[in-house]
Amino acid sequence: MMKKYMAAGIVAISVLGATTGCGFTGGKDIGKDAALEAALQDAGVTKEEATRLKTSKDRDDGRMIYEIQFDANGTEYDYEIAAEDGTILTADTENVASNTAAQNKDTQGNESAQEAQNGQQNNTQNNQSQSAGANVAVSQEQAMQTALERVPGATESDVRMELDNDDGQYKYEGDIIYDQREYEFEIDANTGIILEWSEERR
Repeated sequence: MMKKYMAAGIVAISVLGATTGCGFTGGKDIGKDAALEAALQDAGVTKEEATRLKTSKDRDDGRMIYEIQFDANGTEYDYEIAAEDGTILTADTENVASNTAAQNKDTQGNESAQEAQNGQQNNTQNNQSQSAGANVAVSQEQAMQTALERVPGATESDVRMELDNDDGQYKYEGDIIYDQREYEFEIDANTGIILEWSEERR
């Protein structure tokens, strides 16, 4: 009888030890703010310079990580930070050079050149130049304003969008990342109607 109790005690201690050991590695968490700070420091970017900022917590290969995403100075940054100690696990960058800003610059240049050569051009031609030569009635700027109206507080720097031709139908596809939320949309390039809208819930 005594042996039975001793065996049960040993099993209980083993289970407790294993549980404690497992809990120990995942028990520490530096927190979202510290993870963001680690990413910003590595990128050499201040929080004020970062736009389209998004932070989320996830589990990868059994360890908790923070996924940090933001844009700054024409570059998109994607980080994975270990929640336990703030180690940077991955750091990816992509030159986005704000497609919208680049297209707006091109448009302004085109308008100036056209005005110098031919006087004033009608709005349809300007809209076509804004949409990279596509024959659409709604300019990228107009579509952007339509999307921004759905997200109070967001600005043009929070938006990324492009004109796409899907089976003969032109539409603007893009997303807005603002206040830690991501909104994805599709807008008809001829009517300005929002075809699809989705919001990532926290």
